[in-house]
Amino acid sequence: MYTQETNFEKELTPVITVGLRLEEREDEFDHSMAELVSLCEACDLEVIVSVTQKLEHPDNATWIGSGKAEELAYEVKVNDAEYVVCLGNLSPAQMKNLQKIVGVPVWDRTNLILEIFSRRARTKEARLQVESAYLQYMLPRLTGMWQHLGRQSGGGGSRANKGEGEKQIELDRRQISHRITELKKELAEVEHTRDVQRSGRERDGYQHVALVGYTNAGKSTLMNCLIGLSSKSLEKAEEKKVFEKDMLFATLDTSTRKIDIPGRRPFLLSDTVGFIENIPHDLIKAFRSTLSELKYADVLLIVMDSSDPNHESHRKVTEDTLRDLDAMGIPRINVYNKSDLRGPDMNVRNISGSETIYVSAKSGYGIPELLDELENIFRSGDRTIDVTLSYTSGDLLNRIHNSGNVISEKYEEDGIHVIAECPSYLADHIMQKLVT
Repeated sequence: MYTQETNFEKELTPVITVGLRLEEREDEFDHSMAELVSLCEACDLEVIVSVTQKLEHPDNATWIGSGKAEELAYEVKVNDAEYVVCLGNLSPAQMKNLQKIVGVPVWDRTNLILEIFSRRARTKEARLQVESAYLQYMLPRLTGMWQHLGRQSGGGGSRANKGEGEKQIELDRRQISHRITELKKELAEVEHTRDVQRSGRERDGYQHVALVGYTNAGKSTLMNCLIGLSSKSLEKAEEKKVFEKDMLFATLDTSTRKIDIPGRRPFLLSDTVGFIENIPHDLIKAFRSTLSELKYADVLLIVMDSSDPNHESHRKVTEDTLRDLDAMGIPRINVYNKSDLRGPDMNVRNISGSETIYVSAKSGYGIPELLDELENIFRSGDRTIDVTLSYTSGDLLNRIHNSGNVISEKYEEDGIHVIAECPSYLADHIMQKLVT
């Protein structure tokens, strides 16, 4: 069962955002800055001032140039800001130099996203993935963090002839590298468990649908809508629903639910972590085991917020991420959510080779059409089987009823004669069982 956040006023941390505009159009840059503010809000940070700079290329030393860095230091001081959050991804040297000038911790966009993920992660797998990504991010940024400690000096007595000890930074690097190795082993174990669970789902014979898309496009809301249609009672629906909130990265943990709507073929539905433009590479690597679920899906629902003027660029980000995950050859439906909020001048492009469905997960508009299209895709791979099952093969008969369409079923002397349409993988499994 999902739990809603406690409804009390949180104390927000004052921050200043900084953007560096290079070759982007003004509207693209403004969108990126607005998204940075939304990311800050998702991390309980209050943006009190935004500072922008325009350069042909990032300054090697301070990213925004020494003059703008001094201006930023003044804004930090007069506004009592506790952090500076930068739109770009800074090098370790740029971060260290800028932090020295402004006098408060400096986060780049990757650091901010990692912080959000660390706060949102709930399951063991998500926490391990976030920790792994964060340590890989921190490893090259240790330089300069321990200057005040200097070197560990050699001790007296029998240790006096051993010279100066290791630098603290070297100890930290060794500890972090060791922890990353441990995390990889733990994640490998979790991935093995996930493979076992996936194999169990495949044996059950249900087709698998995965929700993918840009963060805050409404994937969790759509999932809860389908859970509500599937559940026989309001109480059971509430137990199965996943957490949803109008916020970037409201949830990170992959959730799978069985959707069994009367009159329609049941299927498994998975909600996945949302994508975002320029998603940190280490984050994709860390979450690869979770996102690998997409490669095993029978259908992908690419969910987009059609009320967002940038929904087409968000779709491209999703497509690029799916390409990185080797998940491009899977049938998909482009689901334009929040269609009730679209302005009259907002056009949605029909994607060649993919179905486009307009829905509102909140109101239920377009959901029957979405389910119809899912049924069409499910049935497009069906095969007709004509078999006689022994009376001890109740499990196979049950799978045919769950995942197929029974045309006829007769109880005869030598077994149960069944003619049915069912998914090809189930037809193969049944024929193999009969042969063996």
